[in-house]
Amino acid sequence: QVQLVESGGGLVQPGGSLRLSCASSGRAFTSYKMGWFRQAPGKEREFVASISWSGRDTFYSDSVKARFAISWGNDKNTLYLQMNSLKPEDTAVYYCAADPGPLRIGVSLSTDFASWGQGAQVTVSS
Repeated sequence: QVQLVESGGGLVQPGGSLRLSCASSGRAFTSYKMGWFRQAPGKEREFVASISWSGRDTFYSDSVKARFAISWGNDKNTLYLQMNSLKPEDTAVYYCAADPGPLRIGVSLSTDFASWGQGAQVTVSS
């Protein structure tokens, strides 16, 4: 399985921005789809965004569409999640995930991904 490490979380005021990074290593396949999920206290893990290996296909949950952007780094070893116009309800632990299988159109499921990072805390509060 690929190893994933998230970074870039923290405390930000409402309306602010953060960029999460996910560094990957140990890939056994030549291409992977990747995604971001989040889990708030007392809630189930939910889909945030996903991206195909080529980067041509991206999907977002309705709650973050037009505010968040998922992208690859130049070497495809790093995945980013740019988060703008943050709201208190965006507070959660954010996880990146990877899998060599095909990318689901629309909302991905947790079960679509085999490898997960340890998570990064994002807190939006004044």
